[in-house]
Amino acid sequence: MNKYAEVIVDVPTMQTDQPFTYLIPQALQPSLSKGMRVEVPFGNGNRHVQGFVTSVIENLLPNPTIPLKSIVRVLDLAPVLNDELLLMADFMKEKTFAFKITCLQTMLPSVMKAEYEKYIYLKQETHSAKKLYFEEQTEISWEEAETRGILPPLMQLRQEQVVDIRYEVKTKNKVKTIRMVKTELSKEEYQKVQAGIAKNAKKQIELLEQLKNQGEDYISVSQFKAQGLSTAVLNQGKEKGWLSFIEMEQYRDPFNERTFEQTHALALNPEQQVAVNKIVENVGESISKTFLLEGITGSGKTEVYLQTISEVLAKGKTAIMLVPEIALTPQMVERFKGRFGEAVAVLHSGLSQGEKYDEWRKIERNEAQVVVGARSAIFAPLLNLGVIIIDEEHEATYKQDESPRYHARDLALWRGNYHHCPVVLGSATPSLESRSRAQKNVYQLLTLSKRANPKASLPRVDIIDMRDEFKKQNTSSFSLVLQEKIRQRLEDAEQTVLMLNRRGYSSFVMCRDCGYVLPCPNCDISLTLHMDTKTMRCHYCGHEEGIPHRCPDCGKDKIRYYGTGTQKVEEELQALFPEARILRMDVDTTRRKGAHEKILTAFGEKKADILLGTQMIAKGLDFPDVTLVGVLNADTSLNLPDFRSSERTFQLLTQVSGRAGRAHKAGEVIIQTFNPEHYAIQLAKTQNYEDFYRQEMVVRHQSDYPPYYFTVKITASHPEEQVAAQKIFAVAKELKETLSDQSLLLGPTPSAILRVKNRYYYQIIIKYKREPKLQEALTKLLNDSQATQRQGLLLSIDSEPMHFI
Repeated sequence: MNKYAEVIVDVPTMQTDQPFTYLIPQALQPSLSKGMRVEVPFGNGNRHVQGFVTSVIENLLPNPTIPLKSIVRVLDLAPVLNDELLLMADFMKEKTFAFKITCLQTMLPSVMKAEYEKYIYLKQETHSAKKLYFEEQTEISWEEAETRGILPPLMQLRQEQVVDIRYEVKTKNKVKTIRMVKTELSKEEYQKVQAGIAKNAKKQIELLEQLKNQGEDYISVSQFKAQGLSTAVLNQGKEKGWLSFIEMEQYRDPFNERTFEQTHALALNPEQQVAVNKIVENVGESISKTFLLEGITGSGKTEVYLQTISEVLAKGKTAIMLVPEIALTPQMVERFKGRFGEAVAVLHSGLSQGEKYDEWRKIERNEAQVVVGARSAIFAPLLNLGVIIIDEEHEATYKQDESPRYHARDLALWRGNYHHCPVVLGSATPSLESRSRAQKNVYQLLTLSKRANPKASLPRVDIIDMRDEFKKQNTSSFSLVLQEKIRQRLEDAEQTVLMLNRRGYSSFVMCRDCGYVLPCPNCDISLTLHMDTKTMRCHYCGHEEGIPHRCPDCGKDKIRYYGTGTQKVEEELQALFPEARILRMDVDTTRRKGAHEKILTAFGEKKADILLGTQMIAKGLDFPDVTLVGVLNADTSLNLPDFRSSERTFQLLTQVSGRAGRAHKAGEVIIQTFNPEHYAIQLAKTQNYEDFYRQEMVVRHQSDYPPYYFTVKITASHPEEQVAAQKIFAVAKELKETLSDQSLLLGPTPSAILRVKNRYYYQIIIKYKREPKLQEALTKLLNDSQATQRQGLLLSIDSEPMHFI
């Protein structure tokens, strides 16, 4: 009986975004199953590609005029994607307007993505080319032909049908093995063998002693070497039949040099206990619920997560815990490993490819029940999920920037429905979209209004008007008040965290005298500085004007580009406080593997007095001796031309303020700003999320932005600006003709950074409440754009973009 496989092939185009049917050879029929990767021939010639088996069919009646191709080989011993993940790929494809093959590959560790190698082989064995180019070989790799400079004549021979090209799929997922030794002698045999060894054969006698003491266990070759027994001695033992070698698989453990102090459940306050009870009650229910856990900074959300997961594990289920940034992972890993030990697997970009692969296999083999990680950990192949938790759910890092442009929250909700398990979204400053869903009872709101440590209180927050500092002739990055507070902490041997809000570096102009920022006359946002065109531009309506040399508000010439870097600030800080030990944490200092953890560990061990960093230090960090937090430039994100700028500023200031006074010592926060009256800054002072939510929702309602409207961003890009612009205007025309009057189109406008990597970007934003024709219209756009891809014209669709610029 013939069996056939439906295979999604690794050719990401619209024409191939469907399963292709292949014959399963008899030899592969017993082993091949749904979810495995296979190597298949595709197209004309000898091209081989990787594919994913999405189903296995029996008794197919193929069209006799088109003989089916056979699968070449299987790339896995067991399925790498289970039924759930294959189904989720269909959901992702629809939601993100991506190819299914791209969705499937995104679910696997990068080491499991195939590489392709090309070989040139001789079709006519007797041809003179054999001696000339191939000599004793039957084929040459493409790289070897290039190195030897014989590619042009071989390409000519290919046209003459003398040689051809063979493609081969190479897999990179190598299992790490360790060589082990096992004794082959019984107790009785030891005495006989020992009696026959010459007394001067000391190494052989030592080896026998080691084997005798070893008993039944396997011992690594390295342990024998540590006892002074070389590989040669072990090989002699093998030849004599005393021992045998075996290659045993060994996981690459990223934490093998770390010991985690075991922790126990803490006593919960009444609010925490209610939260745990409500979530756990929903485990195993027929309908999945989503909980929004809104808790002030330091309210003990992590302990709620830990005790919830503990209850879930007791029910024989598994859990996923997502954190937004790699910088948060070390502390979260420490807490989870300390509580759950070996049951925890960690997935984030800071691990090596091999470590990620091994952690993934631990999960796939059901050897780990709890997964902690960043965005991609949502694809962890856990079975029987009992809870999914997303910490700091408001963070933009949960949305992927390149295709497939998925949001981890959407996939968490999908998996929650699939497993009938609760999804917990936690934050001190929830996104307006999530909070409004809780308002409508789509999500269930749980609140934590008190700090978990009864001795800890919210820090005192002071706002410094930097316009006054400028009037006092203080041009430093540090206000006089902040300088004095830092000096006090150094004298008291307490620690300081300083955050430089570097996003939007030099992206807006501001008057240093009155704080005026140039706004768009048509939109309630600031204009963006474009140095390439020497203009100020709005990315919502397309308004453009020249860069002012005098402040349009007060008439003075103190207008400046705003933005500064951490390195410059560190030098300034060291000059002001030469005795201070400073650690800097930014993109430059955290490039190397494990750098985040080293910096945070050193700070936690009080090897530094001041931690200076970018936004990565604002969230989740918990150091008892931090009593002062300084925000050097609160305005940077406030003045970005994005409707979420006020929300992001409030979130960031609230989060970074929460790093101070988390233990028994009181905390202080200094926020430096040129806009002290802005509601986002004033409400961050008191950490009053509810008032901010109400005020910001009014602004969103007046300007027709989320959560009152859904949004889609369409971007066209090309190496020539005119081509990209023409395409986006053609797209806009087509959409205006197709969509209803209820939808609003913003643009077309150039993207904020017009040129990236020598490509020009133009965009349109669609805002809508209900638009039944939208999915069909966007799918058609994608289909139509396939023809222009070869000319370098790319069209991308981003549903619910996190950034409009």
